[in-house]
Amino acid sequence: MASPVDSNKNVPRPSNFLRQIIERDLDQGTYAARRWGGTPGDRAHHQAGEPDPAKIRTRFPPEPNGYLHVGHAKSICLNFGLARDYGGVCHLRFDDTNPEKEDQEYVDAIRDAVHWLGFRWDANGTDHDYHASDYFDFMYRAAEYLVEAGHAYVDEQSAEEMRVNRGDFSRPGVDSPYRSRSIQENLQRLRDMRDGKLADGAAVLRAKIDMASPNINLRDPAIYRIKHAEHHNTGSKWCIYPMYTFAHPIEDALENITHSICTLEFEDQRPFYDWLVEHLAEGGLVNTPPPRQHEFARLNLTYVITSKRKLKQLVDEGHVSGWDDPRMPTIVGLRRRGYTPESLQLFAERIGVSKADSWIDYSTLEIALRDDLDAKAARAMAVLDPVKLVITNWDALMGAGFLDACSAPVHPHAPERGRREFTLGRKVWIERTDYEDTPPKGFFRLFPGNKVRLKYGHVIECIGATRDASGVLVEVQATLVPDTKSGTPGADAIKVKGNITWVGVADGVKAEVRLYDRLFAVPQPGTGDRDFLEEINPDSLRVVTAYVEPSLAAAKPDEKFQFERHGYFVADRKDHREGEAAVFNRVTGMKDSFGK
Repeated sequence: MASPVDSNKNVPRPSNFLRQIIERDLDQGTYAARRWGGTPGDRAHHQAGEPDPAKIRTRFPPEPNGYLHVGHAKSICLNFGLARDYGGVCHLRFDDTNPEKEDQEYVDAIRDAVHWLGFRWDANGTDHDYHASDYFDFMYRAAEYLVEAGHAYVDEQSAEEMRVNRGDFSRPGVDSPYRSRSIQENLQRLRDMRDGKLADGAAVLRAKIDMASPNINLRDPAIYRIKHAEHHNTGSKWCIYPMYTFAHPIEDALENITHSICTLEFEDQRPFYDWLVEHLAEGGLVNTPPPRQHEFARLNLTYVITSKRKLKQLVDEGHVSGWDDPRMPTIVGLRRRGYTPESLQLFAERIGVSKADSWIDYSTLEIALRDDLDAKAARAMAVLDPVKLVITNWDALMGAGFLDACSAPVHPHAPERGRREFTLGRKVWIERTDYEDTPPKGFFRLFPGNKVRLKYGHVIECIGATRDASGVLVEVQATLVPDTKSGTPGADAIKVKGNITWVGVADGVKAEVRLYDRLFAVPQPGTGDRDFLEEINPDSLRVVTAYVEPSLAAAKPDEKFQFERHGYFVADRKDHREGEAAVFNRVTGMKDSFGK
């Protein structure tokens, strides 16, 4: 089968082992005869339906116990992208089997993140937005079936006894004394668990597989535990809840998933996944052929942590301003920082998928962002460390109070986007670093006797500067070179090596600019026995008062710009108010300069 084509860009997608698996299954018709009942359900439900209109079905199954991060963005792009490319459907499924950690806030945030990334879960007239908790009735039915078939039993050992008797890599496990109970006795104890007659931790339901298996995950894994807790979706209906490893394959089977794609830490669980769906298929409970699990290496990004526990600690202890702090690797943080859906999709495509764990350098993510923003972002001039430049002969040459109208393209490669207007007068703001009393080698900007061009404006000649008693630069002086305005016949009469950006004092807009950088100062924070909090970059945020050109007075929240020579910036989603408070976040520099 030919490589799939991206309908948006009309270019072939690079192949990988997951695409090869899908293409093989499509060629062999592995799932071609399956039927779809219109909604998730058991085998009878699907067999009564029509031929499945989706060639493949994938799913993105987050647990709603926190905000999604950049690693989830990769999984979203992968699962939804594969379904898109192969005529399939991707389900959004909330794996809400743990009532103590989940919240509706996270459910809403997850839906918003997937939508923002550019993906939808409605297809063929169906909204494929599901909750694992919607299947609790079936999961319990499956549990009773396993007991009745002799494949599960209720164990009432203590947690410590189960841990010891499970064995380890050097010794096999020991059978539970409850393993030989009769089917009827196990069924009654399971119903006692369900009916709230046992306390939390008093018993678990375990699959009966092989306590001597070299794969410890097959040593009679727990599949149901007791938790007298309120659930955000089912309320107090249940006091027993399925374990994730039991719930996940059942969810896939009920939803007619063909390719269950997850990260490598679940590879050792695949034998149990197969054991469970095959036994349920034998009992006629789930559709056939059953889904298959395939694993890929998770995203390890330098200078980033993606542990939900550690991210929550950063928020709870005030190391960041919240889940949407622009330094956070959460999708809401990346969005506020100024990342675009297209840049994250491009990043996910470039890094690809593999079976081998590796670290991706953070600069790869920034390069994808620059490549996306370069063609989109309007240009603007901004002065981030302002000092005043006074053109001493301005009034004599141009007239007192005169403001010279200047303009520049909104985007240098898109003339149809028009021009932006600003004025040059006697006083302008320039970058403090654009002046030196004694210039170092290769410095072509302002120093006494040197000429430079004020970009889009005139050539000036520096005549000196003023410093305060402590030596701080407070003003630079220059003279205007007549008849050198950009775009006029005399513009090229004088050749200069320096070309500096500026903002007019008369019409510049005062702005708060937040100079964000990487949150951590080391490539692999928190690895080994190091405390990740001690590796926070002390310079990850610097706030400055800047001046920006007047076109930015109309900037809308979330609008992106390239501040010429400085990099890419975005009007802050929360704090920027058009025409009132100008607040811009640095998204990324013009090139990678971290640690240099």
